[in-house]
Amino acid sequence: MNPRPAISERSTVVAGFRTRVLEVGTGLPAGSGGAPILLLHGYSDSADTWRRVLRLLADRGQRAAAVDLPGFGHADRLLPDEPMLEQYVRVVHAASRMLWGDEAPILAGNSMGGAVALRCAEELPSPAGVVPIGPAGFDHPGWFRVIEQQPLLRWALNDAMPVPGPVLRTITARVFKQLAYGDPSLARREDLEAFASHFKSARDIRRLLATGRRLKGELVAPFHLDRVTCPVLLVWGERDRMVTCRGSRHLLAALPDARYERLARVGHCPQLEVPELVCDLLTGFRCALRAEDWDAAPVGHEVQELVAA
Repeated sequence: MNPRPAISERSTVVAGFRTRVLEVGTGLPAGSGGAPILLLHGYSDSADTWRRVLRLLADRGQRAAAVDLPGFGHADRLLPDEPMLEQYVRVVHAASRMLWGDEAPILAGNSMGGAVALRCAEELPSPAGVVPIGPAGFDHPGWFRVIEQQPLLRWALNDAMPVPGPVLRTITARVFKQLAYGDPSLARREDLEAFASHFKSARDIRRLLATGRRLKGELVAPFHLDRVTCPVLLVWGERDRMVTCRGSRHLLAALPDARYERLARVGHCPQLEVPELVCDLLTGFRCALRAEDWDAAPVGHEVQELVAA
């Protein structure tokens, strides 16, 4: 039996930021299997959120990578005097060029990463296609209020009684489990531990919340969707507690040729909850682009109601 392809992990500098890249399919030639896929994580997350999807893509002979965006994971902090989304777009374009040269990738992003993917699609050169997964920036915003008001998190930030690092990470993992999954019982321990590993002290959480407050202002009407010309596959979990799937109606109204996959019983992070399904959607999207048969799927009854609402 052949061993599963390994994920390559490296530290590198992209657009002036020291960051970390996870990559599969490094030995495959350019053009192999269609467009490569660049995976973008959400607010408070990191490239680790894509590990299971990366392994599945590698099993299918797909070239793909995930990158820590500035301010998260192992990446440098954001520049203080420049809009966050503009910094992210610059990093994504630079990471793509570093990995695959002039070859246009598919950009797939969850939550904040979905918003970044759409922002990248507004510019030239255009990606081969974009797959926003529960993207932030529509029906703004309940997500940050939900995070700030978590009782366990508020208790952990109580200066009168400092919480030890291991306890803090346990609390962080528990909060993430409740917010990110449609069915918290499906959360895998290794995924929760990977998420919590980036929070070693209350200072890390305070810095994260400060970043969220800054980002919240930029996610009010952040898009110019009339500039998006590449194919779009919108994916949303119907049990998303952070960014309601009713936001899909705005994108579908602006981009009538976009396809929409609404995932039953799935929450805010489908890449963790149903990685096999996410991999199926990404590889199906890639195959459609490669075959140049991207015809708009009929808008179903449920989606029509969302658009008309």
